[in-house]
Amino acid sequence: MQASLPAALRLAADRFSSLPAILTDERRVDFAEFDRASDAIAAGLAVRGVAKGERIGLYCINSVEFTLAYAGIVKAGAVVVPINLLLSAEEVHYNLADAGVSGLIYHGQVSANAAAVADRLSGLKVRAGIGLDDQDGDVWRALLEESAEPPSIEFDAVEDLAAILYTSGTTGHPKGAMLTHGNLLANTTSVREALDWRPGEDRVLVVLPMFHAFAATVGMLTPLLHGCALIPLAKFEPDRVADTIGRHRATLFLGVPSMYALLCRLGEERIARFGTVRLCVSGGAALPPSVMEQFQARFGLPIHEGDGPTECSPVTCVNPVAGPVKRGTVGLPVPGVEMKILGEDGVELPRGELGEIAVRGANVFKGYWNQPEATRECFRDGWFLTGDLGQVDDDGYFSIVDRKKDLIIVNGMNVYPRVIEEVLCRHPAVREVAVVGDPDPLHGERVVAYVVLDAPASEAEIRAWCKPYLGRHEIPRQVKALQQLPRNAAGKIVKRQLRRQGEVERGVDA
Repeated sequence: MQASLPAALRLAADRFSSLPAILTDERRVDFAEFDRASDAIAAGLAVRGVAKGERIGLYCINSVEFTLAYAGIVKAGAVVVPINLLLSAEEVHYNLADAGVSGLIYHGQVSANAAAVADRLSGLKVRAGIGLDDQDGDVWRALLEESAEPPSIEFDAVEDLAAILYTSGTTGHPKGAMLTHGNLLANTTSVREALDWRPGEDRVLVVLPMFHAFAATVGMLTPLLHGCALIPLAKFEPDRVADTIGRHRATLFLGVPSMYALLCRLGEERIARFGTVRLCVSGGAALPPSVMEQFQARFGLPIHEGDGPTECSPVTCVNPVAGPVKRGTVGLPVPGVEMKILGEDGVELPRGELGEIAVRGANVFKGYWNQPEATRECFRDGWFLTGDLGQVDDDGYFSIVDRKKDLIIVNGMNVYPRVIEEVLCRHPAVREVAVVGDPDPLHGERVVAYVVLDAPASEAEIRAWCKPYLGRHEIPRQVKALQQLPRNAAGKIVKRQLRRQGEVERGVDA
């Protein structure tokens, strides 16, 4: 394994120089061109005063430019802070301010949010806009045309950060998960082995957002480091996905369960365009067995479900390529990763018993940015506590049964109830609120808010109240008014009773 991402990227460029690294309908970028362009960005950042260890925000759609900016930032010795495109301006500002970024590279499609946020950040050395005809656009073009040599930097793979990805549990603000060069190199190596990547042959369609850990590691870094090509798409549209797979002869597809459910609705002529695909991988949320069965019946391919939290870079396990694929499980630990089930006392439980999933390996993050206490709380004797309740069967396959905390996952994206509750509590008619997730066959889960009102307020009015403050995926799909919220003897709201109420309403309880 190389000592840093820049070293690994340059080795790949030397080994696979003429092979395609990125393919789109508009252009083909080979490994040599990718190396030159990302070197130019690194040099341009250094010329503008960006030093090793400084953080640079990357607020961009899936594109050639995202990958170039990501590689250029790490080659400059800086730390990438990818930004979720679904967040509100306030949430984007919080993440960038918390990380203390000294630069922001953004795409023209998010220019309004980016400008509003950048104007409130102090000390920006670089502000570059991709595809814009203004001053920020000039900076981006200048970065690509920089003729200086990229900086020569010594890295400590164990200590030096490559990326900070913002994630959270169910309370408070998002936390920045610090991923080192060693974390990401280890995980991409594990992914390459687990999915049997074929250098010079494999091409992966990446329509999952590359600001997310799953797509960044599996869809972007793994092919770039191991001689395969990525095909970025900025938006999931089933017809376009099928057409793009057929046009570029993609061999791997990465998705979340809702994507597979929608692909099952394609017509036969477009299903035929998946003929080159040898492997489909699902992550981010539990894959309903019915979706797996329908997809395999229509496409002739199993879906290899896997899992892993952002803090693990993120892949911890996947159903093996050589099989068997066990429905309802997230598979076996990938090479280099250890997993076990712990009881409340921290002692490993026998197979088949329910407990918390713990992970150990070189892929496990360094900790949370500027949050040493939160970092200490999530480790026990060198093992990372995932917060997922699960079990392992006699063959070593892991299953996730429930979430230890109240995290909601919508289309593979983390949604934090506390954030939504704080927004709703500011509505003048809302006295109390509790937010939970309900299962959704298409999106994994949907956000449901239970409110106690002091004055009349319609569901539409309350949902509209959320729009300036929350991302689209965070706005409650349903708002239900109650006379009171269920509480325990200590006065704490009992959310499991609200979930139970939702089950009864959906007819789960006979």
